[in-house]
Amino acid sequence: MTSVPTRVKTTLSFRTVGAVYVWLVIVVLFSVWAPDTFPTAITVKQVLNGNAVAGLVALSVVPPLAARVFDLSVAYTMSLTSVLTAHFLVSTGLGPFTAIALAMAAALLVGVVNALVVVVLRVDSFIATLATGALIQSLITMVTNDSSITGVQLLAKPFASIAQLDAGGITLPVLYLLLAALAIWFVLEHTATGRRLYATGFNADAARLQGVRTDRLRFATLVASALLSGFAGVVFASSVGSGSPTAGSPYLLSAYAAAFVGATQLRAGRFNAWGTVIAVLLLGTGITGLGLATSAQWAASLFTGSVLIVALVLTGGRIALPTALRRRAGKLPDPAQPEGSTDDESRAVPAGGTRA
Repeated sequence: MTSVPTRVKTTLSFRTVGAVYVWLVIVVLFSVWAPDTFPTAITVKQVLNGNAVAGLVALSVVPPLAARVFDLSVAYTMSLTSVLTAHFLVSTGLGPFTAIALAMAAALLVGVVNALVVVVLRVDSFIATLATGALIQSLITMVTNDSSITGVQLLAKPFASIAQLDAGGITLPVLYLLLAALAIWFVLEHTATGRRLYATGFNADAARLQGVRTDRLRFATLVASALLSGFAGVVFASSVGSGSPTAGSPYLLSAYAAAFVGATQLRAGRFNAWGTVIAVLLLGTGITGLGLATSAQWAASLFTGSVLIVALVLTGGRIALPTALRRRAGKLPDPAQPEGSTDDESRAVPAGGTRA
């Protein structure tokens, strides 16, 4: 049985939470660079409040990725619910709860369509959800004519309170982010459904032979992904007071970047909720710091790309390296030998993608 000091050392090791240490380095760097503006409570609130929606979108792709499915329509779904909520509130005079319900019904429909195309029709998820996204964008253009929808109804309570109500400077979207992460963490880590999702992602054929209903699980993850990204769109509309036809566009790349960086944290090789939240806040801290340090406009993109590469190399590359070293030392069987190895790390998700 592993001793307590050993478990603590493993939990806090760079191998387990490397991104946290990168995050701390970023905090120290900007505290030195901008000592008057960065190391303040206001900055902490700004990082949390400003990245809550990004975190919701990033979490929306975690369940599908755990089951080895890509949902590239999340950004379009977010934009769709943003403009539909605004449209129903401003143009039709519906109440906020009815408008939100209709927008979320549209998100549910998107999830079902994605699931039918991917699971039932057996179209590759990468291509299918990208095509679905193009269809959603055409609907958005038809509703908005590529113009943001604004109106006093979007600025009035109770709709505005969905994202703008705060306690001690921390807005409600931060609570939504924590609740979503808690729910996904519980399902993936503490239920049989979560274990079956991971089994489906690692090796769908083997899981199917063990009686796991892989198709049903993939169907459910695509529906859940659409609902969560759709909710992010509603929160975004409440936050900015308008329905933007491009609300989700900036979030797609960052969502997948956070999910893949998060897969190297806490539960190495597995897409997980808290690792994704850490990655979102890491990127958000750096971008906020650059803004407070009045850096060049291009610096934010340079920072994001650089941190992603460094984080994936330092915390993701370690997944395969120890396995290779132990195999060279003769502690693991060679992959050319007959099957029999049960090494968990050999089945881990590489930094650049998933593997069945």
